Formats: sequence, structure tokens, C-alpha cells
Amino acid sequence: MTLLRSTCAITTRALFILVCMCAVWRVTSVKEDLLYWFLLLLLLPLVLEMIFTLKRRRGEDYKWFSPPIFLFLISIVPSIWLLELHPQQQIACRKLDSFESVRTTFMVNTTFGNYSTRLKAISTVCSNDWILALHQIVLILLIVGKWLLPRGGGVTREELSQLLLIFIGTAADILEFTSETLSDVKEKTPQMVYLVLAVWTWSMLQFPFHLSVVSNKSESEDEQRSSFFTKHSTDMWNTTEALFIQDGPFLVVRVTAMVYCKIFHQMLGFFTIKNLLVVILSLYRLVVLCQDYRASSSSSRDFTVP
Repeated sequence: MTLLRSTCAITTRALFILVCMCAVWRVTSVKEDLLYWFLLLLLLPLVLEMIFTLKRRRGEDYKWFSPPIFLFLISIVPSIWLLELHPQQQIACRKLDSFESVRTTFMVNTTFGNYSTRLKAISTVCSNDWILALHQIVLILLIVGKWLLPRGGGVTREELSQLLLIFIGTAADILEFTSETLSDVKEKTPQMVYLVLAVWTWSMLQFPFHLSVVSNKSESEDEQRSSFFTKHSTDMWNTTEALFIQDGPFLVVRVTAMVYCKIFHQMLGFFTIKNLLVVILSLYRLVVLCQDYRASSSSSRDFTVP
């Protein structure tokens, strides 16, 4: 079992490092400046964390927080920012809009001499397709990586499966936000790109934390005497995510794009309404939890009075 945990821990971090190296290579190729290879230094904390975890914790992750996922985000986010902010040149490029184009671009023959040819073919992929693929790979790798990482102490399989399902929904919302909103604001208001990327970076910080499903479970006798924040810590974290990390900031950016940038289309309107509904329902759930806690506290006090 220890060997399996160590193998999973090393494999996950190796995938993180490989994707970061591909992103840095793309930045170096686009910028045509070898100094950007120094971005690989951001991988050093991830390597040190891997050594420490394998030596001290035998590859086991933590209960509330995942350092490898957090360090992976620190390593990959600067490269994505550089690619998003780089001016897009209108030149002939390969579009990944069909299975045949993907096959001819990425399928490598067995002959050694064809590797350099395939590498050149990959470098000629359109910038938008490259960036979109990088966003997709990062989100998928965050989910698969969390699945492969050895579970932290106190995290059950049920909690892990629930967390992965939440990650899938979160990743879908984030990918839609970046792909649709960035393409809208880049053409009309380039300054808004910084705001969208900042909100995207902020929303990605949900993945290292596990507070949405993992909570302290107290005995039924203690639950009546526990505080509101202790009793409903998971619900409070879910509400905080919706209001301040994901749907709330997404709503602000989309409303700003419609009001300030004069951008509107069906999908933008739909997802704006969706974010607004999530914010309203999260506040409604918070009010309901407060009322239920107050009612239960009052009933418990009445019950204990002789």
C-alpha cells in the first residue's frame, strides 16, 4: 500500500511538472525569448514539496489543504497570463477543429526523424486553440490529480468522490467563464482582460481546499451546544465560495462587460442570470440556516429548563 501511495504521489506531480514545462515552452516559443525558461524555477517548490511529502508523510495528502495542487497553480498561472496577454497575430496556423487536424498535429510516427517535424507542427497551432487546450488540460489535471493523490488523514472515500463531483462542476463553470468572457472583452476592451484573468486566478484557488465536503463531525449531544460556524462549517464554506470566489466575482465581471463594454449575447445573458440566481439562493440558504439554528437553540434551552 505504501508503494502504491508513493507511485500515485510521484505520478501526479510528474504530470503537473510536464504540463508546466509544456506551458513554459509555449511561452518561450511565442515570446521568442529564452529568458522565459526561468519560469521553470517556479517548479522548485513543487519538487521540494514532493520530496518532503514522500519522506515525512509517505505521499499522503493533507485533510483540509492540498499543497501540490496549490504549488501547481503557482507554477502554471504565470504562463497562462503571458499567453493570454500576448498580442494575437493574424497568420496562417493550424486549427484544432476536427479529428483529422488533431491527429495530423499530435500523432507522432515511430521514425525518430519525425519528432522535430511534429514539434514544429505543434508550434504552428493557432494561439487561441493552444490557450484553450491549456485551460482544459489544467482543469482536467486538477480533477484527475486530486483523484490520484493519496487521501489525507480523516478524508473518506465518500467525501473524496463528492469533492471530485464538485470539482467537475466548478471546472465547467470556470472554463466557460474564461473561454466566453475573454473572447468577448479582448476585441472591444483589452483592459478588461486583466480583470477577467484576475477573477479567473482567484476562482482557481478553490481547488487546493477541501472544506466544501470535509468537516469535523461531532457527536449529536455536542451539536446542540456547538456554535453556528462549527455546526455549519461546510455550508458556510460553500456559501463563501459562491459569493466571494466564483459566482459573485463572475457576476460582477459579466455585468461590467454588459454595462461598461456594451457587450451582450444570449450566452452572456444566460450565464449572468445563472450567477445571479446562485448568489441569491446562497444568501437564501444562509438565512434559512441562521433561522433553523436559532430555532433549535431556543428549543434546546426550553428543554433544559427544569
